[in-house]
Amino acid sequence: MTVAALPGPIDPPRRLLMGPGPIDAYPSVLRALSAPLTGQYDPFMTATMTETQELYRGVWGTANDATVVVDGTSRAGIEAAIVSLVRPGDRVLVPIFGRFGHLLAEISERAMAEVHTIHTDWGQVFTTAAIEEAIVRVKPTLLAIVQGDTSTTMLQPLDEIGELCRRHGVLFYTDATASLGGNPFEADQWGLDAATAGLQKCLGGPSGAAPITLSDRAVEVVTARKKIEAGIREPGDPSAPDFVRSNYFDLGMILDYWGPRRLNHHTEAASMLYAARECARLLLLEGREAVIERHRVAGEAMLAGVQALGLEVFGDVAHKMTNIVAVAIPDGVPGDAARAALLEDFGIEIGTSFGPLAGKVWRIGTMGYNARRDAVLTTLAALETVLRRFGVAVPAGGGVEAATDAYAGA
Repeated sequence: MTVAALPGPIDPPRRLLMGPGPIDAYPSVLRALSAPLTGQYDPFMTATMTETQELYRGVWGTANDATVVVDGTSRAGIEAAIVSLVRPGDRVLVPIFGRFGHLLAEISERAMAEVHTIHTDWGQVFTTAAIEEAIVRVKPTLLAIVQGDTSTTMLQPLDEIGELCRRHGVLFYTDATASLGGNPFEADQWGLDAATAGLQKCLGGPSGAAPITLSDRAVEVVTARKKIEAGIREPGDPSAPDFVRSNYFDLGMILDYWGPRRLNHHTEAASMLYAARECARLLLLEGREAVIERHRVAGEAMLAGVQALGLEVFGDVAHKMTNIVAVAIPDGVPGDAARAALLEDFGIEIGTSFGPLAGKVWRIGTMGYNARRDAVLTTLAALETVLRRFGVAVPAGGGVEAATDAYAGA
């Protein structure tokens, strides 16, 4: 390629990302990404890692010492938790109520677990009784469940499951990628042994860092399985049942890296660490409960707005996440073409869905930096215009008016 043919500097178009994630990052998070780099053992870097741990204890609602950030997208956190907690042959129970439950089951299978699943209709959640029945029947080592599944917009209640798992001697893990920061989460109070998330939804950052917290009980499991220490110890027999079949995602080694000895594991992704730190700092600066309330108010305004436009809301609204709503695509409207018009004419992105909901619903998010009044009203006004263009009779200004009223009554 000649110099003349080289592409110019990166210059993305301005978008308002109102889908299921990723979303627009907070401006100060973007600024944090551009901060100068330091070496991984520079006193500033190690102090920043320690600060980030303490900040995320506040985000998770935990006193867990083992609260760190895994370098990688939210899926990296999921994989690290499962491959480090699950030995080959262990039974893992996965209650599935959307696409991401299937992901937990697949990763558990790749970890050579004996995977058992239970299912409920998309748009519904599980009762505690249904989960207990499955635990008694399966006798799993680990219960792995999603808290908020963006494919269905449902939020699984977790507050009674921890006690249930303790009573039956089961480790309790949840993926809170889509829900953390915008919905209540109490790691200690709910008895979580492991929880993982990402930055790109309610936490208001870019994808690429996965906060994780582990209980003392979970730490005992992962540290017992650790076979290699910073490349110094012999790996042992790789066929041994206890051997973690990933170097990068071995939480025992990652905890050593984040712990007081700072044993080398990988080169910390400094810019993403800065971003993760800033996401947590902003949440705690505003106040954890205040941020959850902001998401609730924005979500209720968007819900009122789409209903006022005559759109049918999908799923059990009583168990909907605060930060996303799914609506049925009106009959006769080409869903992808309407989404494209919203993007091309207004710079607004909303999402479609997966599996049985593919092409049937749009998913509209109100999360992180975008859980704010102007973003909600702008999206509803643009959506009304696009619906009219595709022949849908909607009340003039109905969505914006309903959302404005919802904000006024909040």
